[in-house]
Amino acid sequence: MLNNLERAALPNISRPPAPAEKQKENQVTADNAAQCSVTSIYHANIADLYRKVTATWSKILANHSFIINVENPSDDQSRCTCKIDLKAWQFWGRKGLKSLEVDANRVDIYWDFRQAKFSGICPEPCSDYYVAIVSGEEVALVLGDMKIDAFKRTNKRPSLIDPTLMCKKEHICGKKLFCSKLKLDEGKHEHFIMIENSLCGSDDPEMWVCIDATTVIRIMNLHWRFRGNEIVTVNKTPIQIFWDVHDWLYNNSGSSHGLFIFTPGAPDYSSVHSDSDYRNSITGDDGCHIYDVPRESQSIPKFCYVLYTWKIE
Repeated sequence: MLNNLERAALPNISRPPAPAEKQKENQVTADNAAQCSVTSIYHANIADLYRKVTATWSKILANHSFIINVENPSDDQSRCTCKIDLKAWQFWGRKGLKSLEVDANRVDIYWDFRQAKFSGICPEPCSDYYVAIVSGEEVALVLGDMKIDAFKRTNKRPSLIDPTLMCKKEHICGKKLFCSKLKLDEGKHEHFIMIENSLCGSDDPEMWVCIDATTVIRIMNLHWRFRGNEIVTVNKTPIQIFWDVHDWLYNNSGSSHGLFIFTPGAPDYSSVHSDSDYRNSITGDDGCHIYDVPRESQSIPKFCYVLYTWKIE
């Protein structure tokens, strides 16, 4: 089971809400969250400040949408947002530019999805596109694989401060099998993640977590181990895996989700003085932690991947 320090890092799974509260929370989440969505959270140098940039891809039926938010600390009530609705009949011809005002500074967002390619039901393109954020004379952040095209179009130089991917969140749906791809280390190699469950039948419920076709975790009797964590090794890199599948077992609303968090790097608690060090952080949507601490603290993960697995009957 999770210890106190780990519960502090995962506040949403440390205390199950009351049944009525939990049912309401699940209904709101199911109604508001797209069936398939991918959210990436970056830190980038925009308007002379290291800001949080949130990029969300969503897919409902045949329509895609893309929303990018730029943090504006001076006015929390006024979000700097660019939303692009990619209608099915218009999607392949989409190319554009939108300007935002961030702390009285102009920020331009360029995009080109005309040749974007997708893989499966994932709402995020897998190739042949770009989204570029320009602040001043620099390109602060580029999404997609067409970076050269983005620099040519914007006619700006790359930022002297590299952007950092802090967190990636994904919502996927399934019955017994959930699959995704993720870069778990600093390299360019993508790892294939598969989560399989067996909740029905006479046997005790079980769950398997596989990375690159290798079973790294097998959890037997989920009635006792529906929450927990383990450390596995992938290509000599330790990966911390947290899970909470309580709703898979005990939520009868017809749609329930499991929570999985993958964090590269072994835990190091030597420099953590108390649990409060973990609580002094910025908590994003859906319980994703973006830690607001000095980068020199090796005990705080630099990146985490949060996977919501919606079990549809």
